[in-house]
Amino acid sequence: MGELTGRTVFPGSATGDLLVLDAPLSFWGGTDLAGRIVDEHHPQRGAALTGRVVALPRARGSSSSSSVLAEQIRAGTAPAALVLTEPDAILMLGAWVAAELYDLRLPIVVLAERDYARLVAGSGPVSVSAGPDSAVVAPIR
Repeated sequence: MGELTGRTVFPGSATGDLLVLDAPLSFWGGTDLAGRIVDEHHPQRGAALTGRVVALPRARGSSSSSSVLAEQIRAGTAPAALVLTEPDAILMLGAWVAAELYDLRLPIVVLAERDYARLVAGSGPVSVSAGPDSAVVAPIR
């Protein structure tokens, strides 16, 4: 895969095994506090998000997802990082609230469709470094 450069939605750095979601996900009603996908219609129902770099085409759903995500970050059950194909203000708000209230960061990165496709074609652990200007997603060798 090599290094992929994207846009920082929320800064931070993380490493974790890559989990590619096949469909959009709402954190409110779609996940539980333990960080598992509980949406009965989601293709990866039962998958654990905790500590993983989660690639999802886009988020779905309620503005309440921000509070669910912030609470997962506080509880240590959130993904290590999120990689999207388009920015999502609701997820960014959840990450921002967790950073402000709990001093915990969850980096969020947007990759171009072409680079996102390259990411999801890979597997294994990846690192995410989301700085103020740009972000890098890279495999860990």
